[in-house]
Amino acid sequence: MPEGDSLRRTAARLQVLVGERVEAEAPHPRAAATGVAAAVDGKVLESVEAVGKNLLLRFEGGVTVRSHLRLSGRWRVEPRGTGRAGRPWLVLRGGAWEAVQWNGPLLSLAGEAAVRRLGPDVLADAVDVGELAGRVRAAGPERPLGEVLLDQRVLAGIGNLWMAESLHRACVSPFLTVGDTTAAELTLALETARGLMRASIAGRRPGRAVYRRSGRPCPRCGRTVSGCGLGDANRTAYWCPGCQRGPASG
Repeated sequence: MPEGDSLRRTAARLQVLVGERVEAEAPHPRAAATGVAAAVDGKVLESVEAVGKNLLLRFEGGVTVRSHLRLSGRWRVEPRGTGRAGRPWLVLRGGAWEAVQWNGPLLSLAGEAAVRRLGPDVLADAVDVGELAGRVRAAGPERPLGEVLLDQRVLAGIGNLWMAESLHRACVSPFLTVGDTTAAELTLALETARGLMRASIAGRRPGRAVYRRSGRPCPRCGRTVSGCGLGDANRTAYWCPGCQRGPASG
């Protein structure tokens, strides 16, 4: 699933259409049913912003489109008139460029309302790590730390990849409860997640220590990396039981 850093890179690519009056179409029937293309066709794209895992495209007249890519969606920016096979969800054409959104699965005209339900974006310039830590604590002392970091209502932008890698660097298990996590561990995990994501945006994406490496040796201690479902959503968490403090599972 694309995470906050990926959406920031996508927003940067889409800037070529900002200020243009776009032609919009939705070749995919499910996308056409959302009414998004009809609502923005012929309107000026005023801004594109990434908020957590969401992309907000704001058009003249107060129309905001929210795009969430879930597991399989992607945006591509191509020269206008690029040929393609298949039926994308949304095509926005400017004078020289066009943006194409493939595989949905979420396009909505209720962008601003959805974003108001999110926690602070961990990549925001003015974000305060102390505030983020407070929100994690307030989410519940019995909840696993990894599950809380993935809860977009608490913090926006962190997904499985950066949760796994930041907790590995902080030496704590994703199954350690929030209440059993020390202040120093929580601060380190949050600062690391933010730092890794910002490095990724800048093109310095680090190698993976544990994410999708279950069954392979931990690069720090040599123990076998584990993978297991986490929380109600059962998203796979990856960690090293040898050097990450806390339970081996939930």
